[in-house]
Amino acid sequence: MAYPVGLRLEGKKVVVIGGGQVAQRRLPALIAAGADVTLVAPAATPSVEAMAAAGELCWEQRPYRDGDLADAWYALVATGDPEANAAASAEAEAHRVWCVRSDDASRATAWTPATGRSEGVTVAVLTGRDPRRSAAVRDAIVEGLHDGTLAAPRHRERTPGVALVGGGPGDPDLITVRGRRLLAEADVVIADRLGPRDLLDELAPHVEVIDAAKIPYGRFMAQEAINNALIEHARAGKSVVRLKGGDPFVFGRGMEEAEALAEAGIPCTVVPGVTSSISVPGAAGIPVTHRGVAHEFTVVSGHVAPGDERSLTNWPALARTTGTIVVLMGVERIAAIAETLTAHGRPADTPVAAIQEGTTAAQRRVDGTLADIAVRIRDEDIRPPAVIVIGDVVTRTRRDR
Repeated sequence: MAYPVGLRLEGKKVVVIGGGQVAQRRLPALIAAGADVTLVAPAATPSVEAMAAAGELCWEQRPYRDGDLADAWYALVATGDPEANAAASAEAEAHRVWCVRSDDASRATAWTPATGRSEGVTVAVLTGRDPRRSAAVRDAIVEGLHDGTLAAPRHRERTPGVALVGGGPGDPDLITVRGRRLLAEADVVIADRLGPRDLLDELAPHVEVIDAAKIPYGRFMAQEAINNALIEHARAGKSVVRLKGGDPFVFGRGMEEAEALAEAGIPCTVVPGVTSSISVPGAAGIPVTHRGVAHEFTVVSGHVAPGDERSLTNWPALARTTGTIVVLMGVERIAAIAETLTAHGRPADTPVAAIQEGTTAAQRRVDGTLADIAVRIRDEDIRPPAVIVIGDVVTRTRRDR
């Protein structure tokens, strides 16, 4: 049974006997720990030689001899000579120097754990004489910390602030690794209706979850009230995540929130998300581009109809393009959109697909053309959130779906 401990080796003498592959693997961590490393070996690998040439360690280019471990705090014995290994190990024992042996762990006074790091956390795993199992356990823990599936929130030295996190198109597995990790560390989560709701079930009980749609507006407009809530919780010293569907900067008003936070002096991190404009068609088997079919795709918002004075889209010019058109937030105005596109040059038989709640278990798809898609959407009761894809790529749907 080994007693685990973390050694603070900064400025301490560490002696490595042998300059082969074992030393090559172990030396970087010793150097990173700030140890004063002396390497004793008649030859070394090119990588170890490079460390010596860079001044990262002192290389005594010769075989081991008695006395090399004088004043050492820690030793790594890793030569191909059993007699030299035994002699160095005996010297370490005599001088009470903790010693790792690569050739015979049973005769060592210390074992090197399988180590990994993630976001300031060092994971060290020991499983006796089964290094492969140690590595497997280490990898599982580090991966969990890295992708947020293993919750280990910081409780000290956290900087209060806001993270604008794009949650992706709906499937909780499609959030980014960084986004999931920040969620696991949050004190407050202000979530949109279109965010990946299943992720909220994974939060710790103490995390305050606020539905952005239910923030009291009072004399404020909706977005202004959300901005104020972000600022208020961050100023209270909390770590805040603004969880948004898709990507914060794709029709998500994320820039408005970032600007409000900057004006208030609140640190803000933007975590891009997988946008539904690409991922939802992909989940339905539709490529937004395809060789010989479409060399471009345009993403437009359908929240205001063509002809509305608030619209910033040049619909006549869009109709004359030959690539794919992806419309977000366009279900309620698809009739006007289809009519405008055909009036300005898009053929009425252009294929169209509407995908509701893409990437989720409730995903539905309805196909038609510009001539009849509005009727098809109405008859099939397609409702928001839905992504509408217009163009010949719709016919290139994968046949295995």
